[in-house]
Amino acid sequence: MHLLANKNILIAVTGSIAIYKTLELIRLYIKSGANVKVIMTKSAKKFVSVLTFETISQNRILDEENENWEKESINNHIAIGKWADMLIIAPASANTINKLSNGIADNILLQTILAYPKIKLLVPAANTNMINNHFTKASLEMLKLSNFKLIQTQTKELACRDIGDGGMANIEDIFHATVKEILKDDYWKNRKVVLTGGGTIEKIDDVRYISNFSSGKMATNLAIALYYRGAYVCFITTKNLDMPKEINTILVQSSDEMLKYTQNTLNTETKLNWKKPYFFSVSAVSDYVPSCAQSGKIKKDNIGDIWDLKLKKNIDILESVHKDEIYTIGFKAELDKSSAKINAKDMLKKKNIDAVCLNIIDSQNNFGSNENEIDLITKNVNIHLPKDTKLNLSLKLLDSLKEQFSE
Repeated sequence: MHLLANKNILIAVTGSIAIYKTLELIRLYIKSGANVKVIMTKSAKKFVSVLTFETISQNRILDEENENWEKESINNHIAIGKWADMLIIAPASANTINKLSNGIADNILLQTILAYPKIKLLVPAANTNMINNHFTKASLEMLKLSNFKLIQTQTKELACRDIGDGGMANIEDIFHATVKEILKDDYWKNRKVVLTGGGTIEKIDDVRYISNFSSGKMATNLAIALYYRGAYVCFITTKNLDMPKEINTILVQSSDEMLKYTQNTLNTETKLNWKKPYFFSVSAVSDYVPSCAQSGKIKKDNIGDIWDLKLKKNIDILESVHKDEIYTIGFKAELDKSSAKINAKDMLKKKNIDAVCLNIIDSQNNFGSNENEIDLITKNVNIHLPKDTKLNLSLKLLDSLKEQFSE
């Protein structure tokens, strides 16, 4: 997944024991297609060698000893900032935080940060007493008002064996925040998006249920893509898959639960001046459910050789939600390619929705796969989105929806 293809990321590392985690962060950036360069302070070299960072990043580091002002060089504190699409200070020591808030630039790392005009990600790491010192807390508040985005520390056992706040954020959280800053789109900013995902679980008794083969992967990747684009995401799902912490995730089981939380979330008032919301119905909701779920466990001795399990038609979540003043996008899986598009267009009309994402299930495109291809069908267009990873496909889908629904 080349989420960060051809993006230039500059990482500033300071003197903190948490610096070893930054090596893994660089690996994630490079795996996602980014070009990475590193600035090191003198104290940072006490923890990890220059050679280690140059080996991992495959680029020469910038420090006090090698700043170069030749015409074609970018290895100086002005040019390297112009090169960078994103600047991350990880880890940021208490010393660096307090200097930054006062505009002090007495080393090349601070000079580079001071000269960088765009948003900067600040990832603190320090002893509990240092991070909670009133000077440091005041500095962090000042920096949040000064074009810095703070990645919150975590409470854990620190290197000094103290247990408390000050641990560097998880690498995955820093990565997600970076991708969001780079990929965010004004169209999705200040827009609430509710989506459902996973196959519903319909109770027969306390140990048995009806469900389906839906993996929830498409919905999960769509939720992540919406987060990256800058939307406020509420994800109602039956699958507990890994995703950014900032996504508001509600775990449910049955279709009744899913409908209740969907309606409540869609009916909750959004903030003033927020844009028209979206609802993505991605979940695979059971078409039929047991007529009467029983308590306890049904004994097979009481059933006999044949179990005549009675089912009733289930609620339709997509039909049930109130569609006024929202964009409604349905997902449809079909096995018969010859009738798939006809059925998708019928769904568009019968359920009075804005668009259908058609997914044709076959041997090359099956449940649980990490890739997919879909047709986005609206009243006016049919846009084919070719096979790709589900995350990349989700990002392309959001761009196509932006073109179709401009409000």
